[in-house]
Amino acid sequence: MRRKLIAGNWKMNGGLAANESLLKALMASVEVDVSEPVVSSEVLVCVPALFLAQCAELLAGSKIAVGAQDVSAHKSGAYTGEISSAMLADYACKYVIVGHSERRAYHHETDEVVAQKALQALRLGICPIVCVGETLEQREAGKTFEVVAMQLQAVMDVLDEGALARIVVAYEPVWAIGTGKTATPVMAQEVHAHLRSLLAQRDETVASKLRILYGGSMKPDNAVELMAMPDIDGGLIGGASLNAADFLAIIRAA
Repeated sequence: MRRKLIAGNWKMNGGLAANESLLKALMASVEVDVSEPVVSSEVLVCVPALFLAQCAELLAGSKIAVGAQDVSAHKSGAYTGEISSAMLADYACKYVIVGHSERRAYHHETDEVVAQKALQALRLGICPIVCVGETLEQREAGKTFEVVAMQLQAVMDVLDEGALARIVVAYEPVWAIGTGKTATPVMAQEVHAHLRSLLAQRDETVASKLRILYGGSMKPDNAVELMAMPDIDGGLIGGASLNAADFLAIIRAA
């Protein structure tokens, strides 16, 4: 059985005092009682790079993992402003988000760049959370399956089966992020099942074990229904991850 993963994406939010308050509130609940269902899921916060040192120190030895929001497609060199996978590894990052819809849209990241970022992360033992998803225009044109297949295939093209088994995929319908719209559980499940079928064409064992998260505005009031779907293995949580009560409610829903 695939273990649920609840990953918070703070995006460009946070501050030293606010971070400490939020993380202490999360740890107080996640660590409290081994009989709580919360401990059956894996919990992760992906924070802005400037806060990695603080969060890694605060969360050391806890049940909450630390991840980054992006990584360079390059190993090292003259790439001003970029952050390498080796640098992330120094801060005990277990995960890194690659190909988030905002990076694709605002920074014009191609499928090939996203694939290289995933490859660089894996080389340092960091699990890439590979984001795929369609815009409203693409959904209305009936191109959802085509778009996510192209995005996922670019990553599969550069990974062997062993590496592929070490990634996480996140489906984030772009039209449902920060818009107040949410894919119904059935709509989300259809895309998750399609993604798993694409992985199965490559390797059925990998496909059966690989986790696919839903990243389209998961909230406390829809988390239970979404994660009840057979191919939804957790959530990539944006705004709700900045509120301890909301994030904990989603963790418990897992």
